[in-house]
Amino acid sequence: MTAIRGFVEAIRRPGVLGVHSLDHFSLTVPDLAKASDFYESFGLTVRPEGRGFGLYTEGNSHCWGTLTEGPSKKLHYLSFGAFEDDLPRFRDHLHLLNVERLSPPPGFESNGLWFRDHDGLPIEIRVAEKSSPNAKSAFATTSSGPAVRGAVSRSRAPTIHPRRLAHLALYTSDVGRAIEFYSRALGLRLSDSSEGAVAFMHGVHGSDHHLVAFGKSSGPGLHHCSWDVGAVREIGLGAMQMANKGFVAGWGMGQHVLGSNYFHYVRDPWGSYSEYSADMDYIPVDVEWAAGDHPGEDSFYLWGPTPPVDFGRNFEAET
Repeated sequence: MTAIRGFVEAIRRPGVLGVHSLDHFSLTVPDLAKASDFYESFGLTVRPEGRGFGLYTEGNSHCWGTLTEGPSKKLHYLSFGAFEDDLPRFRDHLHLLNVERLSPPPGFESNGLWFRDHDGLPIEIRVAEKSSPNAKSAFATTSSGPAVRGAVSRSRAPTIHPRRLAHLALYTSDVGRAIEFYSRALGLRLSDSSEGAVAFMHGVHGSDHHLVAFGKSSGPGLHHCSWDVGAVREIGLGAMQMANKGFVAGWGMGQHVLGSNYFHYVRDPWGSYSEYSADMDYIPVDVEWAAGDHPGEDSFYLWGPTPPVDFGRNFEAET
């Protein structure tokens, strides 16, 4: 997605049924004011909507996430986008799979298809414009020439604003069942995995290396939401931007192996993370990606600091 301020014409794989985008996610949080402060500091636009807030990227009308108040931080549901002519096919497909249909959650109007995944998380498939990129996102590497300063003064550092939601990483009780369910029900495809502990899945109509990732835990939950930026420099400035606001806990900077993206994670007030991500591998609509199952010691990160000891702790499973 080289154009940040609007959607480009969708590309699709003919005859193949599959969602094209992770349209948005929904969280409940125990303190909406704290959540608003965190995501605004991160560089998102937070707007009052309904019973809570909507999460937007600067200059983009697409709502990437919703926040409502609840007793604890909890992943409320995931919404996936599909082409309009595919929605009746998904209706028939879910019926053939004997997937029980649900009503939308209270307070959420929807004409989409609702059901639960293998862990009981509510899932929606709705008609939506394709918000996943149709090409690899632009990534900038800059170097100043001779006799030119290569950095601005710290007081003049720009505010970092992510361009779009990149992916979500979810906890699951069974990674193998997650792969099976999301491939059969939603048409996602496996990109890479590692020893039953983690898996990454992409959209068949062209997407980043993963729209969703799954990590093994005692139960469902959200590990992190990831947001695309355009340069390693922006990741570093984003990390400093959050530290200046008091959000210093996290992990990075580094580079992942599976997906290849550069990263920095910032921990939110409830133990999950938001990730600044840049230059992830891209799987075009006409490419059959060769998924691999990789050794654990060779699949996490290529370089970077040692992760915090509780980086993989699922706080949602403890509430």
